[in-house]
Amino acid sequence: MPKLTDTREKLLETAITLIWQSSYSDVGVAEICKQAGVTKGSFYHYFETKADLFYAACQHDWEITKKELDTLFSPSYTALEQLENLISFIIEKEERNAVECMPVTGCPIFTAGAQCGCDDQKVRQAALEMSENALTYNTALIRNLKAEGVLNGDPQPRQVGRLLHQYIEGLLVFGRVYRSLDMVKEDLREGLYRLVDLKQEYRQGGVQGDGEPLSAA
Repeated sequence: MPKLTDTREKLLETAITLIWQSSYSDVGVAEICKQAGVTKGSFYHYFETKADLFYAACQHDWEITKKELDTLFSPSYTALEQLENLISFIIEKEERNAVECMPVTGCPIFTAGAQCGCDDQKVRQAALEMSENALTYNTALIRNLKAEGVLNGDPQPRQVGRLLHQYIEGLLVFGRVYRSLDMVKEDLREGLYRLVDLKQEYRQGGVQGDGEPLSAA
């Protein structure tokens, strides 16, 4: 018989997976329980509503994502390398989560937050908190790029970090609508370069191992 903690974790992981592949509004408690292999009684032992499960699942997913981001944005990398790491991370995550009918899944937390109504405050709160988490990393990235002198002008880090988040989420929704990961791959790097206003000599191929920019293609 599975431990109660195992049951709760299974519900969290199943909820995120199903919502990622579909949407928050289309996935019900019955389907989550069925796919997780647990009873509704077990579900309501841990969560009062689907929104409560979603909020907890977002927190659970963030703990995993945070570890990945801490690695990608490690101080051992230059800011340019961190930017390229971010681009690779977004693409690789989409490739991992893709299903045959949905090559671009996007962010279930962001899309659920956009769909929620007045009665889904926990869903909106999850989206707000996850957006703030992303903004923290983006702001630090812009600050580091600025310090390295690879940007044009004098950007305001938090504002540009916010623009990065908005662009990434919007692009993923666009790719989901068109069901095209190739479109995301084509526009992601160029869009981020333009938003951060990266100097031309640092664009395209990233940086070499010695930190020197590669020549533009």
